[in-house]
Amino acid sequence: MTRFFGSGHLVRIFIGEDDRFERRPLYKAIVLVAREMGLGGATVLRGVAGFGAGSVLHTSRILRLSHDLPVVIEVVETEDKLEPFVAKVEEMLDAAECGALITREKAEIIRYHPPGRKEK
Repeated sequence: MTRFFGSGHLVRIFIGEDDRFERRPLYKAIVLVAREMGLGGATVLRGVAGFGAGSVLHTSRILRLSHDLPVVIEVVETEDKLEPFVAKVEEMLDAAECGALITREKAEIIRYHPPGRKEK
């Protein structure tokens, strides 16, 4: 990986923690696809509460043990690398038959630099 800055896009994928793809958690499968496709990185964020199109409230309250908490996967990359990734994720979501939301917005990449390398 080399240092990068400039224009990019941020893709967010909103799914449920219990969603599955080929018997593994969907969020893990999506992160593995991002890695296999050579994207710069992906981050999975677990929510403490939320609801989606079905209006079912999911929460991590202590008194109510909830599974299927909201999960957001974020990927920042150049637009040309994101297009095939988003297409693959859409195929995975269709196969998983789960509710999901994908958003994309422009992002200004200020710094992307792998650890352990001196800047030139």
